[in-house]
Amino acid sequence: MRTRAIGMAMGLAVLLSVTAAFAQTSQPRVLLFFSLNVEADHMLFATDAIRFFAEAADKHDFRVEATSNWADMNEENLKQYRLIVCLNNLPPAAQQEAFQRYMESGGAWLGFHFAGFNMGNSRWTWFRQFLGGAAFGASSWPPLPARLVVDDPESPVTRGIPKAFLSPVNEWYSWRPSPRLDKNVRVLLSLDPTQFPLGIKGMITQKDPDVPVVWTNTNFKMLYMNIGHGDKIFTNPIQNRLVENGLLWLLEKN
Repeated sequence: MRTRAIGMAMGLAVLLSVTAAFAQTSQPRVLLFFSLNVEADHMLFATDAIRFFAEAADKHDFRVEATSNWADMNEENLKQYRLIVCLNNLPPAAQQEAFQRYMESGGAWLGFHFAGFNMGNSRWTWFRQFLGGAAFGASSWPPLPARLVVDDPESPVTRGIPKAFLSPVNEWYSWRPSPRLDKNVRVLLSLDPTQFPLGIKGMITQKDPDVPVVWTNTNFKMLYMNIGHGDKIFTNPIQNRLVENGLLWLLEKN
């Protein structure tokens, strides 16, 4: 399954690169980063996400490219892109400085699920503060659907999203501390705590009563979404609209 997902993702990435070569130069450019040496469910998500972003690019008039070569995350190359997206990993150590400079210079970032995974003892302290101080606390296992509630209905990202909805099967992370405690963080959606404990083998419990799922650090043009595990993420039209809203907000198209 993982081998097939890798092949599909690489094929889509090549197709996007060829398409981008013939695209209009005036279109804003988006670069998707994904890793190959990750667990199968994260690879499956990346494959579906590349397809989703390709369709969104056709619909909303922007250029999208995808790469598994993290060396492309260098200062000179990133100047070409309005937005970079981390689908299933965070920047490796060699690219962290370039990422930091890109964000501090006004670049935009969208990260999914494992792209925000960091432990409290992580050496990349800048990234943890970038996420609002959030470090991994616990996770629900096995992956399962969960009810999400909208915290900020005024945000362009949550426009048209109901007050609560059932999100598809995913592995959910809790955060210690909750990023909501950071005065610069704006939480947009959270897990509904009435469903805790969430999980069987691994559980999110009332030990983590506040579990943000989507948020932004207002010091940057960034958005983190803790969805991205498996091949069911894009099966819900409500959640698809949420991702699309976030994308358009970061591209300043809505």
